[in-house]
Amino acid sequence: MEKVEPKILPGFMELLPQDQIKFNKMYDTIRRVYEKFGFLPLDTPILEYSEVLLAKAGGETEKQIYRFKKGDTDISMRFDLTVPLARYVSQRYNDLSFPFKRYQMNKVYRGEKQQKGRYREFYQCDIDVIGNETLDIVYDAEIPAIIYQVFKELNIGEFIIKINNRKVLNGFFASLNLSSKITDILRTIDKIDKIGKEAVKLELMKLDISEDNSNKILEFIAITGSNDEILKKLVSLNIENKTFNEGISELKQVTEYLKAFNVPEENFNINLTIARGLDYYTGTVYETNLVKYPELGSICSGGRYENLTEYYTKQKLPGIGISIGLTRLFSQLKDIGLLDEEDENKSITKVLVMDIDNKDFSYMLKVATAFRESGIPTDVFYENKSLKAKMKYANKLYIPFVAIIGEDEVKNNSISLKNMFTGEQKTISIEEAIKEIKENM
Repeated sequence: MEKVEPKILPGFMELLPQDQIKFNKMYDTIRRVYEKFGFLPLDTPILEYSEVLLAKAGGETEKQIYRFKKGDTDISMRFDLTVPLARYVSQRYNDLSFPFKRYQMNKVYRGEKQQKGRYREFYQCDIDVIGNETLDIVYDAEIPAIIYQVFKELNIGEFIIKINNRKVLNGFFASLNLSSKITDILRTIDKIDKIGKEAVKLELMKLDISEDNSNKILEFIAITGSNDEILKKLVSLNIENKTFNEGISELKQVTEYLKAFNVPEENFNINLTIARGLDYYTGTVYETNLVKYPELGSICSGGRYENLTEYYTKQKLPGIGISIGLTRLFSQLKDIGLLDEEDENKSITKVLVMDIDNKDFSYMLKVATAFRESGIPTDVFYENKSLKAKMKYANKLYIPFVAIIGEDEVKNNSISLKNMFTGEQKTISIEEAIKEIKENM
């Protein structure tokens, strides 16, 4: 029989158990923080009707979608979690309570060009707050407060949450009589960290923007300082534009509320280069970067949008949200060595129960059951192998304790507990073993 080469498609991530444990810990940390702030879980289908999923799609997005027919049904795989959310809220509007706060942490699919750090199947970890007609500006501060808590608990290094407001940008461009070019300008300045100031200037001039106005745009987005200093500089420009001044007011409120959320100012700052290229952002926008690894780009981004469901319902449902691309982030952190952990943290199993003589499974199961009922993740080695082979198995899986059982242990209702990291071994009761293992969990 001819063998088939075992392989997976490019652009799909598959991990060894020790790395999957690390991935799951990151996933669980993010989920726990989302729930701490009152967000409710949501899980939408991977497959949607193409007419529903592609209502707003176009250009490169539509080219990347996995689409096929089953019988007469035109089906597409979700490419993000926002469009399914829009469909869900529109469909279930009468059943939901607003503001509707949901989190969704699922896989999405994009047929992107294969390159390092880009995946065709990947986890997104999203939160969104959807309002009914209106949505208070305080949510614009709650979102970065959640981002702060997530990355503080992930403990992956110093980070900064960059905040801007599209109204500030839109109002400024309108003051230069460039309203018709706003979308193109935003997409261009969003590249400044990747291609640099001079390249951005050249691209702006290719949009038929004068050199004088191109320079004004670059000077504007280069405004820096503390949050208060940037706000004062914006006010001092004396730009008579309603949208511009609304944006300044909203930025000021967001920074004030963030202080009330106890987010340290070293972890967030107003950055006028943040534009977020997506057209539907209308107010506050965010990007998050690791301070020591700027080359990783944004590790969490999002913003406020005016009407999530405009393609599905007449209801006006403004919202705000962010997304963490967990698969890509995990891959990047692994590559730069930020996920290395002590051996004690590399195993879910905390104790392996084994019998020296492979004679008495009933006592092994009694011990394992006692451990498990006490909340200790426990495995049992059933195979008829040498004690050395069993120890090697525990060591390779980084299991911190082994419970060794022989005739004396069965007779005395005890176990020999060995700490695999210190080498210490002692014969103690099951209750004493439970206490010691739990103290080291």
